[in-house]
Amino acid sequence: MLYNLKLYLLISFTHYRGDFLIFGYARVSTSGQARDGNPLEVQINALQEAGAIKIFSDVFSGSRNDRPELDKLLKIIQSGDTLIITKLNRIARSLIQGIQLLENLNDRGIIIDVLNMGIIDSSPAGKLIRNIMLSFSEFERDMIIQRTQEVS
Repeated sequence: MLYNLKLYLLISFTHYRGDFLIFGYARVSTSGQARDGNPLEVQINALQEAGAIKIFSDVFSGSRNDRPELDKLLKIIQSGDTLIITKLNRIARSLIQGIQLLENLNDRGIIIDVLNMGIIDSSPAGKLIRNIMLSFSEFERDMIIQRTQEVS
């Protein structure tokens, strides 16, 4: 209920002021994931339900820094805008990359809303949660790589 109220206020304020936008970002690692079971479509639907007006999506490994659609998004998103992602590991799979990206967005005055976590801000508690969750994402990615190498 509180989340819906927050979203309503964000959307209402956006339409009233006309200068704040709500963006979404979705990512899957492989084109096979994009086809099989459509996790990209699931993310996009969740972002739309959360109020994202413009959604950018990539089919690239989260460990890569050069994701074309994320790069486009980062060029146009402005202070006061909101960026919604479904999970933190959709935007970054390494601790260092995630910290740099999220701190940059926070420093620019962009609201980061992670649907399964809430708002990520630059408060001490926000940084702690961000770093813990990014560490888990990196660990999970490393374990996937290790299992893949063991099978090969």
